[in-house]
Amino acid sequence: MKRAWRRVDGVLLLDKPRGMTSNAALQAVRRMFRAARAGHTGTLDPMATGLLPLCFGEATKFSSDLLDADKTYEAEIRFGVTTDTGDAEGEILERRAPRFTPADLEAALAGFRGRTMQVPPMYSALKRGGQPLYKLARQGVTVERQAREINIAELALLDHSADLCRLRVTCGKGTYIRALAEDIGRALGCGAHLAALRRMAVGGVSVARAATLDDLAALPDDARERRLLPPDTLLRNLPEIRLDEARGQRFRHGNPVAAGGEIRGKCRVYAESELLGVGHADDAGIVHPQRLVASR
Repeated sequence: MKRAWRRVDGVLLLDKPRGMTSNAALQAVRRMFRAARAGHTGTLDPMATGLLPLCFGEATKFSSDLLDADKTYEAEIRFGVTTDTGDAEGEILERRAPRFTPADLEAALAGFRGRTMQVPPMYSALKRGGQPLYKLARQGVTVERQAREINIAELALLDHSADLCRLRVTCGKGTYIRALAEDIGRALGCGAHLAALRRMAVGGVSVARAATLDDLAALPDDARERRLLPPDTLLRNLPEIRLDEARGQRFRHGNPVAAGGEIRGKCRVYAESELLGVGHADDAGIVHPQRLVASR
């Protein structure tokens, strides 16, 4: 007999394998938990591996909060070969012998640290006229894209050989690592593409705590349940406000409450140790509910 979907609340940190879409990975884990509601916190390309936080039940209300969080990657860039997709899965467009020195590479990397402008790649999910750019690219259509400001907080050289380097990149929202690889190759005069990509961290969560699909499949149901983290795992980068029982009840029912203190802006709100949801504290110290957790 097929087991019914059920309410599951929590966050599962998945180490996504190469060659699988983020949605396919989500659905595979959702079936293991028989979770009625599920979502993820931003896609990883099929070629990429690493941290993919998955949300179930009430945690799906906070999945968008990680979209704005900094992300850390380890990226392999191959020099001297450009592809139509900017990564190893594309068709080769050109080959050129890399002729730069280690000093040249360090100088090129320095130009991409901090706030810079980046043109999004054609092979991206950005839309033009309702069509994702990657669909246009597959039809051989190229459209002009406007450069956008990005922030790369860390760009560290981990390893380097004649035609390959490995970087650690910590970047803000909207940064495309494949575009970064192409831009670095262009700066060095030999071209480049993204050979491999692994996401190491998102906000305050790390791939070190993540499980693979094989790990999860091998666990009995009760042990798999213990891999779930609480819904506020996705909110750890927000300041917290704790309310007493009376104010917590008002907040839970959608009413603003006085919180006092110095916290302003977006925050996570608790009554004692129970997460109530996300709110916004105004300049007067009044916390306005934005997204609330449904009680069981």
